[in-house]
Amino acid sequence: MFELHPTLAKDTVSVTALALSRVLLMNDARFPWLILVPQGSDVCEDVREIHHLAQGDQTLLFAEAMRASEILEKMFAPDKINVGALGNLVEQLHFHVIARFKTDAAWPGPVWGHGKAEPYAPDELERIRSSLTNAFG
Repeated sequence: MFELHPTLAKDTVSVTALALSRVLLMNDARFPWLILVPQGSDVCEDVREIHHLAQGDQTLLFAEAMRASEILEKMFAPDKINVGALGNLVEQLHFHVIARFKTDAAWPGPVWGHGKAEPYAPDELERIRSSLTNAFG
């Protein structure tokens, strides 16, 4: 049975489920930031690396990340989309898709370790989550 890592569960809100991945929104208003967590029927919670996925799931994960990138680009018109899988602190495989702006506090560096997360106001969080859910269909 699949279980989301406690840190991801604490720091995000669920947006939708895709064919392979659960889509989560990082609760940090400084950066429009999605996290895709593979959880398909062949994926167990202890998968740590992309190459540990079956080849078809690897392809599907990248396709879902590109879809997430397109949605963030359309919704937020960022200067850049950052995409990656780090897993240094949370070992469960997850894929970050982050809309970046030349005006954001961490630009041009990475978002990790830069300041403290600033949670969305509850109404803004629900508005963005709902918009994302609709965009993913």
